[in-house]
Amino acid sequence: QVQVVESGGGSVQAGGSLTLQCAASARTLRTYGVGWFHQAPGKEREFGAAIRWTGGATTYADSMKGRFTISRDTAKNTVYLQMNSLKPEDTGIYYCAIDPSGLLPHVKERWRYWGQGTQVTVSS
Repeated sequence: QVQVVESGGGSVQAGGSLTLQCAASARTLRTYGVGWFHQAPGKEREFGAAIRWTGGATTYADSMKGRFTISRDTAKNTVYLQMNSLKPEDTGIYYCAIDPSGLLPHVKERWRYWGQGTQVTVSS
């Protein structure tokens, strides 16, 4: 059984920063990938960034490339999403997910375990 819990969302003004956390509870994450997805109001959930637990390889969607950074702390079983230079269009719910294959697909249907999401609101 894998449990995923996000935290760190909140309200911030444009240009500000937030760091989201994803705590994963699993017997082992060694072969897994952990990803962040963004669902803007009224839109579908979209892939944003992902990291492979072993080795730390990362991949980003264009929407997150340059301003957001995904990282992990293997001792804490936690993945972070550092979000800088936030824009109003970054508003939405951010979900963390786990892909046991570790392939880091950009397609949400291939991710198996999901958290409940954390709300981020960026005001102009």
